[in-house]
Parts: sequence; structure tokens; C-alpha cells
Amino acid sequence: MDKGKIVALEDRIPKLKEQRRRKANRRLIILLFLFFTMIAVVAYVQSPLSHVKKITIKGNDLLSTNEIISTSHLSKKTNIWSVKKDSIALDLQKVNVIKEAKVKMVWPNTVMIEIEERKKIAYLESDNSYYPVMENGKILKDREVAEIPVNAPILFKFKEGAILKETVSALLELPDEVLNAISEVHYTPKKTDQYHISLFMNDGFEVSATLRSFSEKMIHYPSIISQLDPNKKGIIDLEVGSYFKAYELEAEKSEESEIENDKGEG
Repeated sequence: MDKGKIVALEDRIPKLKEQRRRKANRRLIILLFLFFTMIAVVAYVQSPLSHVKKITIKGNDLLSTNEIISTSHLSKKTNIWSVKKDSIALDLQKVNVIKEAKVKMVWPNTVMIEIEERKKIAYLESDNSYYPVMENGKILKDREVAEIPVNAPILFKFKEGAILKETVSALLELPDEVLNAISEVHYTPKKTDQYHISLFMNDGFEVSATLRSFSEKMIHYPSIISQLDPNKKGIIDLEVGSYFKAYELEAEKSEESEIENDKGEG
């Protein structure tokens, strides 16, 4: 064996000791780092630094920011680590106005709530007050409007139920151009048709229709009135086919009937 390659045991011992010392130091440093990290995490979690500092709400129109925050049960005392996003979203979606809710965390301590409200399709008149009617047919009885709304049709003689839901569904199928032209919708059932409605339009015309065919016929409203004299108002009957009766003609018939009755009595 080559004597030049032989390392004396006395020479190897210091090197082994140095290696062991370095390993021990590295382990100690790692343990100390983990220890202080745990202390810092515990201190952070238990301190106000880990509380929600800001709650951001997006997408709300009918609902106020305070209402949404109240429903979410979040506050500035809520620990950011205890926020359950899915649970909060489900609680928010139980509110009639809210169609969908998403909760996001924006570190270090902000919670963002994005909501999509159901579409307000009309207002229901009741005792000279007006209540929003949503796209799911629900009436928001806790959101009374004292003044006459101008941004949606007003419904008269309706109540929550199948007829109202069918009316809302029919209105949702209309183009915005036609929907915005409707001023009032009255529920006027007949013995032969419990689905009969009467509409008063912003342009002065009246429409008589049945919910069974209302949306498919009412879509053509712009084309129908384009064929009529705008100075002669009357009733557009869409129940069976489509025809127009001027108010003047109705008044003339009424006068003739009264004259004939007077002659008969004489």
C-alpha cells in the first residue's frame, strides 16, 4: 500500500470533530428558526394584526354595503384565518336579491365580496307604495319606494304566486326597447282567461293580451305601432291575432247607443 495515501488517525479526528460541530450548528440554527417562526405566527394570530382590516364590496345596487357586511358576519374583529369563504358566499346567496356571491382574500388582511344581484324587472303597487319585483318573481316587501318609479313597469293587482312569476318571465323575454316602453301592467282576469293582462304604454297606447302568448306577440310591438297613426290612440288587442281599436271609435259607439236608448224611451 502506498504510504503517501495513508492518513494518520490523529489527523482525521480533528476533521471529524469539525464536521460534527458544523452539522450540530446547522441543526441548532434550523431549530431556532422554526421556534422563533412559530412564536411569530402565534403572536400574529393572537394580535390585532391578523384581524380583517378592510371589507370591499362590489356589484351591489339594491343592497347597501352595510347590509351585505351584516349578512356576511364579518367585522374588524374577525380573524383573517377564520374567514370561511364558501360559507359566507352561501349565506349571502340566501338573500332574495343576491343571485351569486364570491368571497376572496386579498392579503394581508382584506376581504373582497363580489355579488351579482338579481335583475329588478318591475315594481308592484300596493296601497300607494311600490315594491321591487325581482326576476325570480319575489317581491321585496322590505324595500318600499314612496315615489312612483320611472325606471321599470309598475304592476297592479298582482300578488306573489304563479301568475306573477309567469308575468315576470314574459317581461324578461322582451327586448329592452319594448320593456322600457311599458308604463303599467294590470292583472285583469276574465271568466274565459285567468291570464289576461292590460298594459298602458309610455306612448299612450293600451295593449290587451293574455300571458299565454304575450311575449311572442309583444316582441313585435315596435312594428305594430309603426303602422298606426301616433295621433290616434287606442287599444292594441293581442289576445287572438292582432288588431287595433281607436278610443274615438269606442266613444262614438257609446254615444250612438245612448241616443238610441233615449229615442226608445221617448
